[in-house]
Amino acid sequence: MGITGLPTPALADKAKPAVLDAAAKADIARIEAYLNGIKTLRTRFLQVAQNGDTASGELTIARPGRMRFEYDPPQPMMLIADGTFLIYIDRRLEQVTHVLLRNTPVGVLVSENVKLSGALTVTRFQRAPGVIRVTVAKTDDPEEGTITLVFADKPLTLRQWIVVDGQGAQTSVTLDDLEYGVPVKPEMFRYEVPDRRVD
Repeated sequence: MGITGLPTPALADKAKPAVLDAAAKADIARIEAYLNGIKTLRTRFLQVAQNGDTASGELTIARPGRMRFEYDPPQPMMLIADGTFLIYIDRRLEQVTHVLLRNTPVGVLVSENVKLSGALTVTRFQRAPGVIRVTVAKTDDPEEGTITLVFADKPLTLRQWIVVDGQGAQTSVTLDDLEYGVPVKPEMFRYEVPDRRVD
């Protein structure tokens, strides 16, 4: 479940904001506009866990509120965000877990209005040639963890995110072959528990 960084009991401390100059603030405004401009997106992803385990698959986003992580076999997991919950499905164990989407770091990507201030605080900002990295945490619950968004520049494109959960475990998700404006079916983002009754 590291792909989202499940929340952990938080302290009351507020996130410490990064010192941002005018250029950094302009870049953050560009990032917000870019994310808010995404309506639908399909991309391949590679997930790398803290212990080095890897998994790949296809990610589909339909903003606001909906995501689907379809993992390649033999990984039995699937994740669906339906607008309210992020639903973890383990087909092998036949287990389903619901977590409020707003309580997961990746929820920021599909917020109705992405804003990296207010409820979120930019705790670190880095610019290198062709790359922008911005780390955010919940303003009132920084102990829940952080998500670092990594963008290629010119054109601005989301390439990776890195989640660090409340225990310090890190999971990275790298995106490849992004397709914008793809048609999606609403049923992709719904999950119903299979009826296993035997007549």
